[in-house]
Amino acid sequence: MTSPTVSVYDTLKSLGIELPATAAPAAAYVMSVQTGNTVFVSGHIAKQDGRVWAGKLGEDLTTDDGRRAARNVAIDLIATLHAHTGDLNKVTRIVKVMSLVNSMPNYTEQHLVTNGASELFAEVFGAAGKHARSAFGVAQIPLGACVEIELIAEVSA
Repeated sequence: MTSPTVSVYDTLKSLGIELPATAAPAAAYVMSVQTGNTVFVSGHIAKQDGRVWAGKLGEDLTTDDGRRAARNVAIDLIATLHAHTGDLNKVTRIVKVMSLVNSMPNYTEQHLVTNGASELFAEVFGAAGKHARSAFGVAQIPLGACVEIELIAEVSA
């Protein structure tokens, strides 16, 4: 006998996460696009208390700050997936995550920053939240944000 599937919304509630309102595009793009069963979610920048979380890792932000910022971005990405699908239980897989970390040239812990998002996706979606990913250090992100993350997800019909 198989155990009943846990609702993504129950998991979010147990984690104390309330999904925020989705952001509007800041330029000439849309927040998400679907082709077939694949959803591409545009990059989301880190926010703290509703404002851009600006800073540079290795200069004025620590790796722990970056992990928290990446986790916040993941929550915003989940909110956009919810807005796109109407039901997060339709998400069958987080396929790929790409993370950009605003960092100093000698900073080398982008992968640890990105774990803030990766670990949350696994907590929320279980095995379906484990994904392929890339984490890059970049010289700058729009509006001076410390982290920007985009994702690709698979959804059921």
